[in-house]
Amino acid sequence: MSTRTLDDATVTGIVTDATTAPSMHNAQPWRFRYHRGSRTFVLRADLERALLHGDPATRGLHLGCGAALLNLRVAAGQAGHRTATTLLPVPADPALLATVRLDARHAMPDEALTDLYPAIHERHTSRYPFADRQIPESVRTDLGEAARREGAQFAWVTPPHLQTVLALISDAEGYDHMDPDRAAEERSWIRDTSAEAPVDGIPDYALGPRKRAGMAPARDFAGLRPVPGRPFFDFERHPQLALLSTAGDTPTDWLRAGQGLERVLLLATLHGVTASFATQALEWPELRWILRDPVSGTGHVQMVVRLGYGPSGPRTPRRPVGQVLTIGP
Repeated sequence: MSTRTLDDATVTGIVTDATTAPSMHNAQPWRFRYHRGSRTFVLRADLERALLHGDPATRGLHLGCGAALLNLRVAAGQAGHRTATTLLPVPADPALLATVRLDARHAMPDEALTDLYPAIHERHTSRYPFADRQIPESVRTDLGEAARREGAQFAWVTPPHLQTVLALISDAEGYDHMDPDRAAEERSWIRDTSAEAPVDGIPDYALGPRKRAGMAPARDFAGLRPVPGRPFFDFERHPQLALLSTAGDTPTDWLRAGQGLERVLLLATLHGVTASFATQALEWPELRWILRDPVSGTGHVQMVVRLGYGPSGPRTPRRPVGQVLTIGP
């Protein structure tokens, strides 16, 4: 068993790496506490950052926290520490999501996980067009295996179901614009960088171009609000979408989905594949269940991912680590 010392600087670095994870509207709804005596990280949800209209069940919040949890495991492994992760150790406390204990004898090192570390600070959501170039089957297989290692499934959407998924996403975005509460909540997370130096939310420079043509789903967080100088681009004619699913649909499953999603995204980054999300239909319960392929689909769809070859998105702001980490005895 490793006896490597974990000082406060290393703890801070591990949590800094963890917080590079994606989250819905970049709300960063997580808090970490490290207990020196037990060498344990505790992950809690920051429920004040929950999206009351877009994510009332906190499913998306759990996915984001699961992604941060995966990053923490990767970063701890990179620092030379084996980990044992427990999800929802006290279900009666809804904000308590997971514990990660270091150097547990029963936790075997995961070299495939540690190998993902170089991608942690290179992975960025891209709202730009991708090339109409097919992702090789070998890469697709690798990404599916990455999700499976975390208890999730990652299935590529094929015709004719692709047309159904694209239509559902388009319908959901229309519903968002017609719902004043959702539209206002979404706008509240857009950051005007000419007026502030944001630490969360979606900065205006990360909105991406407006879609002029193409079939790829491109969520327009600006909505009907004009953004000066924002260009129009043509997006993919043949978008490559995948559905990430889990067998169940409980908070524990959502955390597994978040870990599986981040594992997929980090591995995709290492393969030179860029990704973005199409969550619109997932945010409407009456549309979410239709996303599953009626022929080959199983489980519950947790995320729709668009992948391809194109420019990486810009780095988005993160809260200072002192706001999300406490260290105790």
